[in-house]
Amino acid sequence: MSITNTAQKNHELLFPNHKSTLKVTDPEFIELFDNFAFDEVVANSQLDTKTRVMMILGSTIGCQALSEYKVMVSAALNVGITAIEVKEILYQAIPYMGIAKVFDFLHATNEVLQGRGIALPLEGQSTTTPENRFEKGLELQKTIFGEMIDTMYKQSPINQLHVQKLLSANCFGDYYTRNGLDLKTRELLTFCIILSLGGCEQQLKGHIQGNLNIGNDKELLIDTVTQLLPYVGYPRTLNALKCINDVIPEEKTIKINII
Repeated sequence: MSITNTAQKNHELLFPNHKSTLKVTDPEFIELFDNFAFDEVVANSQLDTKTRVMMILGSTIGCQALSEYKVMVSAALNVGITAIEVKEILYQAIPYMGIAKVFDFLHATNEVLQGRGIALPLEGQSTTTPENRFEKGLELQKTIFGEMIDTMYKQSPINQLHVQKLLSANCFGDYYTRNGLDLKTRELLTFCIILSLGGCEQQLKGHIQGNLNIGNDKELLIDTVTQLLPYVGYPRTLNALKCINDVIPEEKTIKINII
């Protein structure tokens, strides 16, 4: 077996002139993996390269795969993803994962960017103020999730209502309202991060519906899950597909006999 021309081409696009040490120590594995991840899986996708890499980058954060993340940050820059977009992908993960799990990724990102000669800090992308972050965040929440947000507020016990308010002001008011990524990209990215975390199926289903509400359809979600398969493995992939089918059931084929 050898690495296919398509796999080599797709790999070179992300990692030009890369000399893999694993090709020397684990050549059989590299042939298997590269043909799978960079040929077979990519062949089952309609995503453009930039979107695919952005979602993989978010997934590596969710997986806590720091070394792979650093490699993918370089790949992201190689395919035209901007430094601001890289930072916004990382920032988007913070309210879903917590700073304890993202802290090392912040420093790793800065190392890669500075190694590319990119001056830090980058231009600010915040669009809200301490005075309007709750209002703007709640408005955006309702844009994505609709009446569900009002229901969540009404059903919340009084001693837990503050968490709903923090969710609106912080997760959505501080992060979702930022420039640098559009809303469809942010919501698809959130889906990838939660999928990769594992064990958050209830929240994953909520964001499947959120994606659907803003125009990211079922086929896009399935396509995205497929592209994450080499990085998250089959259990999380199959769990994500089940969640997608639970929220958006497959249409039954109706057979009509024409006489």
